[in-house]
Amino acid sequence: MMDITLTDDELDHRIKHITSFIESQCVEAGVDGVVLGVSGGIDSSTTAGLASMAIGPSNVKALILPAAPTTDRSVDLAWDVAQSFELQAEQVDMEPIVNSVADIYPGEPGKTSLGNVRARVRAVYWYLIANEESRLVLGGGNRTEWLTGYFTKHGDIAVDCLPLGNLYKGQVRQIAAHIGVPETVVKRTPTAELWEDQTDEAELGIDYDTLDAIIAMYVDGGQSRHETIEQLGIDEFLLDRVEALIEESAHKRRLPPTPD
Repeated sequence: MMDITLTDDELDHRIKHITSFIESQCVEAGVDGVVLGVSGGIDSSTTAGLASMAIGPSNVKALILPAAPTTDRSVDLAWDVAQSFELQAEQVDMEPIVNSVADIYPGEPGKTSLGNVRARVRAVYWYLIANEESRLVLGGGNRTEWLTGYFTKHGDIAVDCLPLGNLYKGQVRQIAAHIGVPETVVKRTPTAELWEDQTDEAELGIDYDTLDAIIAMYVDGGQSRHETIEQLGIDEFLLDRVEALIEESAHKRRLPPTPD
């Protein structure tokens, strides 16, 4: 498996670069603070920690927004993160709002549709806070998930900037451990919890370490299919799977098209 592990010097450089980025985005927007959803997962937790380092914990508002599939453990971990980095934090139950949207629909929405509603309702609340309190909305998306489309269009990607957007998932784990994200979060099985018993890797159909390696070597590194398969020791169908994920999610990464 390809090693994308950051050295200690690279870790320090990336952390400095990202915190400077967050600070500069606030300066450019003319705001002092940021707001973000904190779910108890590694991406949002790492983003929250880096934001705290960049502009000070008193200027970071963590929104803990559980809905029906959210476990008590996730809520507890989200609070652990907020307390670890001494952030402002607020918890609001999103499910009544999700239900009110679902009740308008003259049928029974499927689990994916409802999961997307949950992500989009959260984004609406982020921007209510951002507008009222003059804050930027930070997202937790990383490069691995951005390229494969593992996000909800106009949902968790509805943000002002993505501080982790150039990091592979494994590198996010490294930075998380380095800056003091609670170990229980760092080692947790990734899940968006948009529906019950959902996990990221099951939905993607590939584990993150393999996915990171394919993207780093084949997509970003420009190596041939044959070289990638041989060097990683993987079956060809996994490369096909990644190509399909990237192609099928291309619409998520584009601005709305307009006529020529």
